[in-house]
Amino acid sequence: MGCGRVGSSLATELEAAGHTVAVIDQAREAFRRLGPNFKGRTVTGVGFDREVLLEAGIQDADAFAAVSNGDNSNILAARVARETYGVQNVVARIYDPGRAEIYQRLGIPTVATVLWATDQILRRLVPEGSRSEWRDATGMVQLCEMHPQSDWYGRPILLIDSLTPARVAFITRLGEGLIPDEHTVLQQGDLIHVMVSDADVARTEEILASSPEGERQ
Repeated sequence: MGCGRVGSSLATELEAAGHTVAVIDQAREAFRRLGPNFKGRTVTGVGFDREVLLEAGIQDADAFAAVSNGDNSNILAARVARETYGVQNVVARIYDPGRAEIYQRLGIPTVATVLWATDQILRRLVPEGSRSEWRDATGMVQLCEMHPQSDWYGRPILLIDSLTPARVAFITRLGEGLIPDEHTVLQQGDLIHVMVSDADVARTEEILASSPEGERQ
């Protein structure tokens, strides 16, 4: 639902990957963004209207993305797709960060556009500390990118597990993901991604901001 820049890009990418795609938008002219080679179905109407959804083939859909420019419309459409038609893979784009967190905790997968863009920019402006990359539906567990103090480099990756409340999920080294084992040693330039409870983020940041020798004492 929604044939703006994101919706049209999603539709063409999915079709190129071999999927059958239907696109809903209130404005017929929006479908021009799909280009002349788009072979999917286009339906003009409100994306949470049941007749419109049925015309688009919602009853046979494996996935539904609500990416219009309205938060309320996206959430309503996502709920109808999941609760009325039983679509398993549903996601809604949300602009309002407060709403996004609420809906995520209610079990509606969301992409918080403003939060994501802000986070990506902050990572490049202020690389210290941590940045949340994923949060579970309850908001209690996070996957965070952490930036340790330089003294941690040259040490075994498992030292982070033993000295902090976090667990290293993977590292990014030279642009590639790597799942560490007991032989992995931190190198300068590594990006560390840890699983940590929300309550322990600050403590983990504090420990990684100082030398591991101080934590051992």
